[in-house]
Amino acid sequence: MATVLNWTGVNVTPAELAPQVYLPERQGSLQLELIGAARRHGRIPYVLQPQLESLMAEVTSGNPVLILQNLSLPWFPMWHYAVVVGFDLKSDRLVLRSGREERHEVPFKVFERTWRRSDYWAMVVLPPDRLPFTAEEIPYVQAVAPLERLSRWPDTALAYATALERWPKSLAARMGLGNSRYALGDVRGAEAAFRQATKEHPNASPAFNNLAQVLADQDRLTEAHSAARRAVEIGGPQQKIFRDTLKQIETRLEN
Repeated sequence: MATVLNWTGVNVTPAELAPQVYLPERQGSLQLELIGAARRHGRIPYVLQPQLESLMAEVTSGNPVLILQNLSLPWFPMWHYAVVVGFDLKSDRLVLRSGREERHEVPFKVFERTWRRSDYWAMVVLPPDRLPFTAEEIPYVQAVAPLERLSRWPDTALAYATALERWPKSLAARMGLGNSRYALGDVRGAEAAFRQATKEHPNASPAFNNLAQVLADQDRLTEAHSAARRAVEIGGPQQKIFRDTLKQIETRLEN
């Protein structure tokens, strides 16, 4: 974990990470602890598709890949994390950072066998301004969203903006960008994001509701009322929230 975080510019040692990821009762770390540690350092942990092609594509693009292996037998596992940093098809070798070894070469066939026992688990850890080469829209946005619970708003805003460079019509990324800007106090920036969402997704009621809220915060109540009414008209699972927003705006207009 320290290897991939260091590669992204986070200055952290294995000793500093140990209390965050090591589970004494298991004498090791679970994947969830590693994912959480990446997020606490403002990085995006993205779990790859369980296939060698995805791993090799990431390494080829310059991204080290954290993987989990079982170096023993299925019925007597010896779990081990390593980082794939390169490969050589001609010599049939992958290059790993494994334990204290900076360059551990292993045949593809051996690697595949030990990696298969972890159901081909692999993850890249990247800064918010860089997308995984194999990233898909929804899984990537889902990887970013938990950083909101950590209130890492500058990181989420940058990650969502980066996602929109590859998927400019992504509603989830556009809404995430608006929410992040709003949390940062950038009301005009949030307005721009939500307004763009309503243009690109005219039936997205949450976008109209959030636009109504940021307009109301700017005392632009007539515009806010129009957006809130549209959210209610479209409806959806959050209808009660939309009606509450509309009622609050109407109360302010009456006063």
